[in-house]
Amino acid sequence: MTSHQSTQTMKPATAAKKLGVYLEATPAEFQEGVVSRAEFNALQADPPQWLRDLRRDGPHPRPVVAAKLGVSISGLARGGITDPLTTEQIEALKSEDPGWLRRERATQAEVRKESARLKEKQRESEQG
Repeated sequence: MTSHQSTQTMKPATAAKKLGVYLEATPAEFQEGVVSRAEFNALQADPPQWLRDLRRDGPHPRPVVAAKLGVSISGLARGGITDPLTTEQIEALKSEDPGWLRRERATQAEVRKESARLKEKQRESEQG
């Protein structure tokens, strides 16, 4: 038996998630292989054109769509958004400003406010 240093790799789905892109929209060679740590770092440091295009135009995965709309992922589901959206579709939704989006944004703002309040309370109790 020979021992060798194994290269740290990740599945394409993990790499896509970490890169903030929708896996099914990536090139076939990306989807079918594994991504080494060095390849992943190279993708982040100097993204190829396909990655720049996906990040700019989409389709975007749900976490990115939710962030761009200022809502939670579950808020997207409550609004009936279950598929990836392009940047153009996201901008159209923002322009339409449907009732569900206004409600989910308000809910998200309340969650953030409550989180900040609890964090401040925790900080005060730690100081004694």
